Amino acid sequence: MTSVAAPESPPPHHHRAPVGRIVLTVIGALLILMALVVGVIGSVLLWAHATQRDADGFFTSDRGRLETVADAITSEKVDLGVQPGGRGQQFDLGDLATVRLTADPQTETPIFIGIGREDEVDRYLDGVAHAEIADVDLRPFRATYDFVEGSRSPAPPGDEDFWVASVEGPGDQTIEWELESGRWSVVAMNADASPGVSLDASVGVKTPWLFPAAVGLLGGAAFLVILGTVLLVIGAIGLGHPADAEAESRHVGLEPVHLEGHLDVPLSRWLWLVKWLLLIPHFVILILLWVAFAVLTFIAGVAILVTGRYPRSLFDFNVGVLRWTWRVSFYSIGAFGTDRYPPFTLGSAPDYPATLVIAYPESLSRGLVLVKWWLLAIPQYVVVGILLGGGTGGWSEGGDGWGVGSPGLLPWLVLVAVVVLLFAGRYPRALFDLIIGLNRWVYRVIPYAALMTDRYPPFRLDQGPVAPDREPGVRTDPPS
Repeated sequence: MTSVAAPESPPPHHHRAPVGRIVLTVIGALLILMALVVGVIGSVLLWAHATQRDADGFFTSDRGRLETVADAITSEKVDLGVQPGGRGQQFDLGDLATVRLTADPQTETPIFIGIGREDEVDRYLDGVAHAEIADVDLRPFRATYDFVEGSRSPAPPGDEDFWVASVEGPGDQTIEWELESGRWSVVAMNADASPGVSLDASVGVKTPWLFPAAVGLLGGAAFLVILGTVLLVIGAIGLGHPADAEAESRHVGLEPVHLEGHLDVPLSRWLWLVKWLLLIPHFVILILLWVAFAVLTFIAGVAILVTGRYPRSLFDFNVGVLRWTWRVSFYSIGAFGTDRYPPFTLGSAPDYPATLVIAYPESLSRGLVLVKWWLLAIPQYVVVGILLGGGTGGWSEGGDGWGVGSPGLLPWLVLVAVVVLLFAGRYPRALFDLIIGLNRWVYRVIPYAALMTDRYPPFRLDQGPVAPDREPGVRTDPPS
């Protein structure tokens, strides 16, 4: 009798993501992050240009009191670079900004305001008692001075011819000056050079380049978003894992989202104290991956509106991001359920004790795309907020600091578990089951909010390593 050897099982398929696709995905995410920063700066500049200028186009400070018993008040030295005609001067600083100084004398004596080169002002005030402004606090306005002693009485400032801009007289006085290269001083005196100077002053700046710069930055941000999105989509399409479709059919039962977490024993008593440090490489990558996740979710939403389908390659990528996040969370603050370092992969990693499978929807409602991620999901967001905590804050009374909400239920339970582990050397099993159940609730909400399923997350706490929604005959024991 001839025996027939059983056919060998095919080796497990290990998907290796193309390096080029990974590079494209990372570059795309970085460009989108850069676009966000550039866009915020451009928006702030555009907002300032539209709302913060006065009728003459100046950004003007509030008026503040400047006064001294000495003969003059001078500003700190203003260094605007090389002298006119000197080496290194490439453009006219007057094209950058015009400065406007406004002064209202608080005595009956006419006031003088002048701007002069530092060396000429120093010669004029040599031996003259004066106060140099050292610092200014705007709220409330308060100036501090460095006092320079002297006994010589100066000549009336209006008689000097070195001022590049000056004004004098009773009542409000305004002087405008286009910036020039050099070192400058601003001087406030009584017009007759008598001691005892008191005035309310304000400073304004006009910047003709602000609006073009804002528009240019917003245009650059739009270009970076488009370029980054294109690279991101191209990279993400190549990072899908078709082999994971088989895992979907094996692991998903009644619910489209199936999360597992199996407690690894024994666990180190102290390793959880430094896991956050060990995970820094994962955190850096996950920041980029979540930027990609957000952009691809928006693109997928547009695709669902048009076709009623979630593009499969984008779906696989976003599922991979959630898997990666769950493995890192299970290793760290989400559960501290294993000491096995998380793999760097978007794939299913079935041998790792934390797994996540999301069934691909063959069709999705076009109408629900517009409302489920915000309106319909509000009750779930409330629950997730209670579970995870944080996210609240505000300035304390008087503006002394920022107050942040306390952690939610899940972080506190994990903290209790690892404190018991530290002192007793064991992880409480019942507490672990509850922690996995709370994580399962959170990870059912995320795919719904990310448009990956139309099945509303159940208001049900399924505790334990495996949720009781598996089809008959599916393995529920922890991976070896």
